[in-house]
Amino acid sequence: MLFVTNRFPTQSIRTRKGRRFTFDLDNNAPSNSVFYCEKGEDEHHTEITSKELLKRVRESEYRQVLIFLHGFNNLPDDVFRMTSELQSLCDKAKAKETLVLPLIWPCDNDKGVVKDYWDDQKSADQSGFSFARVLERFLDWRESPDNEPNAAPCLKRINVLAHSMGNRVLRQTLSNWNRYDLASGVPLLFRNTFMVAADVVNETVHEGESGVLISHASRNVVVYYASDDLALRASKAANLKNKVASRRLGHTGPENTDSTPRNVFQVDCDDVNTRYDPPTGHNYFRFGTRRGQAGLVFKHIFECIEKGRVFPDDPHQRSVILN
Repeated sequence: MLFVTNRFPTQSIRTRKGRRFTFDLDNNAPSNSVFYCEKGEDEHHTEITSKELLKRVRESEYRQVLIFLHGFNNLPDDVFRMTSELQSLCDKAKAKETLVLPLIWPCDNDKGVVKDYWDDQKSADQSGFSFARVLERFLDWRESPDNEPNAAPCLKRINVLAHSMGNRVLRQTLSNWNRYDLASGVPLLFRNTFMVAADVVNETVHEGESGVLISHASRNVVVYYASDDLALRASKAANLKNKVASRRLGHTGPENTDSTPRNVFQVDCDDVNTRYDPPTGHNYFRFGTRRGQAGLVFKHIFECIEKGRVFPDDPHQRSVILN
């Protein structure tokens, strides 16, 4: 499994191809450096550098890439497990169609969910600087592969799945990329962006808000939400405690659909989320009622990846209830 991270290793931060890379789990500060790695056994991973990772992605038999941005309070082993589950479901749905590539940002491993929540919010925002460099690196490489003048540009379609606070990372990444590296707005880079149980305010993807760049960078933006997501209820309580009154996008969908760009769609998952992920109803995007079996949410995500359209039978439809 390939992965990209801005977590600090226990080794030096100096990049060297082929060296051992071990996560420093006690350090949840986002590194300014970004590490392109291959997963190994017993937490002993290998740094392979950006050029090698991108070359492997381009040369793989998979037709599309799904970048996975995990939520808060997830350590690397948790992310690897979720990525393996997603990859397995993708391969079962259609062989060699979608390669899952996780971006691992630094969550806290302290005790106490509320403390972790606020530490992770800060890490999510600061990680935007690191991952903006990843997007810039990928864009440059895709158009002109390093030291390979005769190589064709990478034509694989790129999709993003951001879960929970991973949507905060995505929003900040595009904001920083636009502010510091681009001259006239973000390019259309992603085929689909899936915002699942998004732990951001529900006006985020409105016109005029910072999250609208997500729609500018994507052909389709699909928001999956459930009003009885207990993890997001705890998130709202944590924000209220710190005098931040806001409803979460993953609870209600966009505050006003008419205020969002036309390529933003919403999917109501109220009828399935707690059946798929009892009792919290927060991690409902991977499985159905049985582990290893695709549920309606994943099936909808994969259909979007495969067809490139959210509602292929009705191009004017912008919402649906899964049941």
